Amino acid sequence: MQLTAPATRRTGIRDTDGMAVASFVLGLLGLLVLNIFLGPIAIVLASVALWRGTGRPGRAYLGLGLGIADLLVLAAFMEFDSTISWSF
Repeated sequence: MQLTAPATRRTGIRDTDGMAVASFVLGLLGLLVLNIFLGPIAIVLASVALWRGTGRPGRAYLGLGLGIADLLVLAAFMEFDSTISWSF
């Protein structure tokens, strides 16, 4: 007896689309707060979404770029302030 519907190809695409959008949002948020955590998460989500063939590759590439930018901003502030935390 099967209680759930079998996964379809559309379900998988929807999951990867969600990952692409989540990577974009987390990468964008990471520029403002918690970039040490949100940057790598955005990079991983974007990479997985692209590897699985998302229907939104633009969002995934933006999430990947923003995740990398998060880490670059963190590195720049660490070099400037000599600490892993930064403030305005």
